[in-house]
Amino acid sequence: QVQLVESGGGLVQAGGSLRLSCAASGDTFSNYNMGWFRQAPGKEREFLSAINWSGRSTFYADSVKGRFTISRDNAKNTVDLHMSFLKPEDTAVYYCAALAGSTTQYWGQGTQVTVSS
Repeated sequence: QVQLVESGGGLVQAGGSLRLSCAASGDTFSNYNMGWFRQAPGKEREFLSAINWSGRSTFYADSVKGRFTISRDNAKNTVDLHMSFLKPEDTAVYYCAALAGSTTQYWGQGTQVTVSS
């Protein structure tokens, strides 16, 4: 099993930046691809980005491509999401996930990001 804890959420003005971090414990971190998702009120959970186990391959949803950057540190068991040029529509609860292939195995508890206009 993997336990995931997100941090770094908060309130930011439109156009600003924020870095989310996810700390993993339990099973071997490098066994998993990692991803970030978000869920806005009244909407379904949305895929944002993923990174493979080695960190050499990354993937982004069109909605965040060019604005968000995913990275991981297998020595520290962390995966980060650096978000820039934030928009009010980026307001959501952001979740970290451990993936087996492309299938989500474990979720974090989420961290709130609010972007004010």
